[in-house]
Amino acid sequence: MMNAVSRAASRVWRPEMAVLLPIFALAAFQTGGEVGLILFSLCLPVTLLLIWRRLPSPLAAAISDQVIDRLDMILRDTMATTRQTGCLVVQFDDPMQLCDRLGRARQSEVLAACVARLRGALRPGDMLFALEDGSLVVALGPTERLDLEVMVRIAGRLQLVVQQPMVLADTTIQMTCCIGFAHARQLDRATGRTLLEAAQVAVDEATRYRPGAIRAFSRTLAEARADRDALRDQFAAAVEAGQVRAHFQPQLSTDTGALSGVEALARWHHPTRGCLMPGDFLPALEGTDLMHSLGEAMLTQSLVALQDWDKSGLWVPSVSINVSAQELRDPQWPDRLAWALERYGLAASRLTVEVLESVVAGPPDDIIVRNIDRIARIGCGVDMDDFGTGNASITSIKCFALRRLKIDRSFIRGIDTNRDQQTLVTAILSLAERLDLDTLAEGVESQAEHALLAQLGCGHVQGYAIARPLPFDEMGPWVARHQARLADALRIGVKAR
Repeated sequence: MMNAVSRAASRVWRPEMAVLLPIFALAAFQTGGEVGLILFSLCLPVTLLLIWRRLPSPLAAAISDQVIDRLDMILRDTMATTRQTGCLVVQFDDPMQLCDRLGRARQSEVLAACVARLRGALRPGDMLFALEDGSLVVALGPTERLDLEVMVRIAGRLQLVVQQPMVLADTTIQMTCCIGFAHARQLDRATGRTLLEAAQVAVDEATRYRPGAIRAFSRTLAEARADRDALRDQFAAAVEAGQVRAHFQPQLSTDTGALSGVEALARWHHPTRGCLMPGDFLPALEGTDLMHSLGEAMLTQSLVALQDWDKSGLWVPSVSINVSAQELRDPQWPDRLAWALERYGLAASRLTVEVLESVVAGPPDDIIVRNIDRIARIGCGVDMDDFGTGNASITSIKCFALRRLKIDRSFIRGIDTNRDQQTLVTAILSLAERLDLDTLAEGVESQAEHALLAQLGCGHVQGYAIARPLPFDEMGPWVARHQARLADALRIGVKAR
């Protein structure tokens, strides 16, 4: 009822109508007396809040319209000439991390300095606009020679001025940015709006490969963005419908061959597109609250699975879940983890949290360091995932309460025949031993790789040589078969003695 009222009211409400509020109040008093006046006073704020939340921000709309008007003007100037134009969108990398490190006042100071540098790098006729989401738009003035190569050079020049070190009172800051651009000739029907939207599509693609990526608009990018938008719109309903499920990949001890744990990996069983891997849908969720929905679903399904396996007499020591940097920045996340373990009656040691090396290797983030420490204090294991790909230093590794390094699959592939791979993995294992960390090798695809890793001293292995990620109803039978094989091998060993 209230939603219907707010939708109807939002179509007729204008700010200048506020002058009529006393008349409405008087009418309410005359109609219902003091009770009518009280009801009017209570309902008015709620109704106006619902209306205003549905209306676009006047400032955001004004800024966006200003950019579009300028681009429309430039496009009109180029219609009857050989001159050309284009649009670039600049997105600073990780501005929230900058805020966490320096505070909001310093963050504003740094970003303002970057904007001033960009203005100084523009050509005569170019214009710079700031959008509400923090990105910047460069509208290129009409020019005789403008092709994709020239636009790449312009983007590179803008990046260069942003990335020059900036000295503050007590520290030196180096900002990076991603840039997406579109040329007006790339569009079938170029308008200010379509040109801006095309550049925004390109910068969205660039931010997937941050820091410092540059991308040009293409029809392929537009189609990919539309596909991501469609997946994003469908995801919440998919979680509710049970389409997003945990598959479990076994991890084995190289010392005993026993199951040492499983990793929960998300799979979206889409009704029309089949089974989608994380790489197919995670890009659509990044930066949204849907990442929290995915994390909650994987945590719940993993703990329920442990409960069921325990009831069936199948011993699965622990389950590992992947946690995004977005979740790790949530101060309440460790508490929710502890509550979930208590709800399902499971020891904290039965759960392992996997953190990407890129998170650990990034700029120091006190919230993430504190949350990982709290997770370890609860009793959960903490693994560094994809080790070897994120340039984490020994100092940054020691800042975190880690239990195990997961060696990235790129170091494991062909290790049984490639001496360079063997040297790299041996160095990683030596480092882990010095830091008193356990190790697990990902992506083990052959028995030869498994045997060599055991020989080199890697503690655990995971990959298709052991088992592919299995849905819950297949994981139980696999565990039972594996336990039976281990028991048979033990009996044979005893008889042989």
